[in-house]
Parts: sequence; C-alpha cells; structure tokens
Amino acid sequence: MSPGEKLDPIPDSFILQPPVFHPVVPYVTTIFGGLHAGKMVMLQGVVPLDAHRFQVDFQCGCSLCPRPDIAFHFNPRFHTTKPHVICNTLHGGRWQREARWPHLALQKGSSFLILFLFGNEEVKVSVNGQHFLHFRYRLPLSHVDTLGIFGDILVEAVGFLNINPFVEGSREYPAGHPFLLMSPRLEVPCSHALPQGLWPGQVIIVRALVLQEPKHFTLSLRDQASRAPVTLRASFTDRTLAWISPWGQKKLISAPFLFYPQRFFEVLLLCQEGGLKLALNGQGLGATSVNQQALEQLRELRISGSVQLYCVHS
Repeated sequence: MSPGEKLDPIPDSFILQPPVFHPVVPYVTTIFGGLHAGKMVMLQGVVPLDAHRFQVDFQCGCSLCPRPDIAFHFNPRFHTTKPHVICNTLHGGRWQREARWPHLALQKGSSFLILFLFGNEEVKVSVNGQHFLHFRYRLPLSHVDTLGIFGDILVEAVGFLNINPFVEGSREYPAGHPFLLMSPRLEVPCSHALPQGLWPGQVIIVRALVLQEPKHFTLSLRDQASRAPVTLRASFTDRTLAWISPWGQKKLISAPFLFYPQRFFEVLLLCQEGGLKLALNGQGLGATSVNQQALEQLRELRISGSVQLYCVHS
C-alpha cells in the first residue's frame, strides 16, 4: 500500500479483532465494532493458587470518572467455602440485583477456557467446553464497546471470534469452531497434514495477521502427488481474492478486500459433498466445486505469503 493511501471502507460485520497474548492485568481494551449478536469472546488462562476473585466486565466506555456502565459483570469468587460466580449490571453508578451461580467449574492452580457467546437477548457462558450460565441483558448490547479484566487471574490469550457462519440461525456454542490455544509462533510457509483427507462437515480454520509490506497470500489443498485442486489466493496488487484452478483459471470472489497491512483475518473452509464453502471473518462468501473423490485424496494444507499465523486447524 502506497504512502497516504487509505484502506477501503469495510462493513462492521467484516471487522475481526486480533487476539491478545499474555496481557498484563488489569487489562482494558476496545472491542472493535462493539458487541452484537453472534459475537464471541474467548478468555484463556490460569487461576493462581492464592486467588480470591477476578472479574470480566463488558463495559459501556472506558472512563475512570464517572465509572462507566457495565452491561455484563462476570465475577468468579474463590475465597468462600463454596466458590461461585456473581453476575450483575452496573447502571448509573449503582449495582442492580445480582445473580449467583454455584458449582463453579474453575479451580485454583488450574487452567481454564471461558467462552462468552452473545445472542439477541442474553449472553451464554461456557467454562472448559461446558455450558455454565446465561444472563439476560439489562442494558442494550449495542452500548458495549470495552472489555475489562481485573483481579486474581493470569491471562494467556483473549480471542474475538464469530459464530460458525455455516450453521443457519445458530446461537449455540459452535461445534465446528473448536476451542483452541492460539499461538503466534507458527512459521510461514506452513504445511499442515490432512492424514484422512477431507470429509463432509469438516472445517478448516486459518487465523493470521497481514505483515507490514505484504506481497502475497496463498492457501492451497494438495494431494499426495502435490497437485492442488483447491487454491485460495489474495492478490495485493489488484486487491482481489480468488479461487485458482489447477490449470491457472481464476474465479474472483465478491467480498470486501480485507488483506491490508496489520489487519487480522480469519478464513473458514467447510467441506461438503461436492465442494467447499468459504467464510471470511465470519461471513459466508460462497463455494467452489470439488468432487468428493478429490476431497478425500487431499493430504496437505499449505499456507504461504506475507502473514503471521496465529492458528491453523482442521
């Protein structure tokens, strides 16, 4: 991108926020595009052995004085004889009626993964892959634009995700969207084995950050003879995303071009009978036809280009 050149305008629904690794607590950050139904926030970390309590606040702003409203306050407490979670809403400087959930599935000294799934009327929370609670909104979800993490907690990663776009109308925890320990240590080019090929229902997930001076980005699926019946390529010269056939034919994909320097992106490929569906940053963009026999013979996912990989999963 040349000096002074502006990024193309992108709908809020296409904006995906980069994960954060090992933030210092207390930690406060802006939620890109705010919260809306279908958005998920993943929190991964460890509860210290001497922990008393910690809290995760979804706030309406980040001011210190006056204190911002908190639409959803998630507060695990460990210092009582029976550890539990308190949820509440702070509005106009006053706490409302608190809700309490016993049987906390978090233990001192143990690691955890918490997923906050935001629906139209309530937030659902899972702990270590199991549904734990749901909390009905008392303030509009659209007012939330800040995440705050405080207290006795060691945070390894904070992820901002989307519901699986391939499940129509889904508001449950996405079975095809695995809970992952994301790591920024994957090297590029990257080769990921597909020992059993691809089968209907399987989802390939790639999350990455475009480098400062990008040249190209290519994702290809290859068989044992290194043929690539499926290739997805982002061109930084003409700002296009396209399927490339084994014979060099190009089929452009109609979507906002997201592959700009220092911008995070997520590619999802859903295998189905006779082809692959594509989603970019949680938005379904179409499909490409590949016969089932060719899909079953694929053995390698290969990624190259000017990106920093955070996650590759199939």
